Amino acid sequence: MRNIFLFIILCFVLLSCKKQDEADKEIASVEVEVSLERFDLIFGNSVPSDLPDLRLRYPFMFSNQFTDSDYASRMTDTLQIELRNEVSKTFEEFPEMADIESLFQHMKYYFKTFREPRLIALTSDVDYRNKVIVTDSITLIALDNYLGSDHRFYDGIQNYLRQNFDRKMIVSDLADSYAKKLIPEPVSRTFLGDMIYHGKLLYFKDRIIPFADDTIKIGYSREQLEWAMANESNIWRYFVENELLFNTDPKLASRFINPAPFSKFNLELDRESPGRLGEYMGWQIVRSYMDNNDVEFKQLFNKNAEEIFNNARFKPRKE
Repeated sequence: MRNIFLFIILCFVLLSCKKQDEADKEIASVEVEVSLERFDLIFGNSVPSDLPDLRLRYPFMFSNQFTDSDYASRMTDTLQIELRNEVSKTFEEFPEMADIESLFQHMKYYFKTFREPRLIALTSDVDYRNKVIVTDSITLIALDNYLGSDHRFYDGIQNYLRQNFDRKMIVSDLADSYAKKLIPEPVSRTFLGDMIYHGKLLYFKDRIIPFADDTIKIGYSREQLEWAMANESNIWRYFVENELLFNTDPKLASRFINPAPFSKFNLELDRESPGRLGEYMGWQIVRSYMDNNDVEFKQLFNKNAEEIFNNARFKPRKE
C-alpha cells in the first residue's frame, strides 16, 4: 500500500513538472516588443526652446501646476544636473531589459488582454514611495531610486529602506506594481487577511518573475531570508499562541507587515529579525495553498483569506 501511495505521488510530481516545462516553452515563445525611452537623458540634453516639443511628445510628464519657466529652471539647476549625471553614469547600459521582457512575456501568457506598455525612465527627486508607476499603457521607472544602497543621495534614509535602492530590484518593483493593480485588497481587516493579501502579491512574483531569487522578490538580504526560513516554526507558534491571526488590531500591520528595520515580537530576538515577517509567512501559506489545491493562478486573486488558510495545509519549516 505504501509503495502504491509513493508511486501516485511520483506520478503527480512528474506530471506537474511536465506541465510546467510545457508552460515555460510557451512563455519563452511569446513575442513582446518593448524599448526603454530615456526621458531622463532627453530632458537633460534639452534646452528651454525644446520644451514645446517635449510637451507634445511626453504630455504626461508635465504638470499644469508648473510653467515652462519652471521646467527651464529645472534644466539648469545644479542639483538636478548632478542627479541626472549620477543616473546617466550608473545606467549607461540597461541589461535589466532582458528581465523586463521576460516579465512582459509572463504577463501576456497569463493575461491575454495584456499589452506591452510604453516604458519610460525618468528621475523623481528620489521619490522612493513611487519608484515605479504602472498604467494600462505607460510604465514609469524612476532610476534615481536605484543607484545602489550606499549612494550618497540616500544619506539620511533608513537602512531598511535603502537596502532595496538597487537596480536589481527594478523587475521586482515592476511585478509588485502589476500585482497591486490586479489583486484586490482584503475585505477582512484581520491580521490573517493582511498576511494573505501580501502573500498573494509575493506569489504573483513567483509566477511572473520566476527567474528572480526569493531575496529579490521579497526585498530581503540573503541573511534576512535565511533567518526567516530558519525561524518559521517559531514565528508561526508566536502568531498562533498569541491569537493574532483573526485579531483586527491595526498595530499588527506596523509590527509585522509594513516596512520596518525588524519585526516586533516584543522579545529579545526582535533586532535579529527582518521586518515584514507577516508578509513572509503569508507568502508561505499562499504557496502551500497553490501546491495543495487545483486552483488556476488568476482564481487565486479573489479567494478570501479564510478559504486559503483553511485549505492550505500549511506546515512551517522545522527548526
